[in-house]
Amino acid sequence: METNIVTKQKDQVKIKKPKQYKVVMYNDDYTTMEFVINVLVNVFNKNLIEAEKIMLDVHEKGKGVAGIYSHDIAITKVYTAMSMAKEQGFPFKLTVEEA
Repeated sequence: METNIVTKQKDQVKIKKPKQYKVVMYNDDYTTMEFVINVLVNVFNKNLIEAEKIMLDVHEKGKGVAGIYSHDIAITKVYTAMSMAKEQGFPFKLTVEEA
């Protein structure tokens, strides 16, 4: 007597969430508070209240987190903000750090 046993093997694929990166803004003596707020509203899509809070962190603590994004989005936002700063003649500095 011959029996056919069929076994099924489940392949488990674990999908990892992409790493998140924070965009950090740094204080300097030349970039205006208005410019920082403008960048936060127009590049980082913050409302005015959030933008003012982050701007005050940058001003008072030396740095502030503009947002947390996937790597490509963080890099793109930094590039956009730094390009705006360069056009305005500001030495505005932003970095991308693993969150």
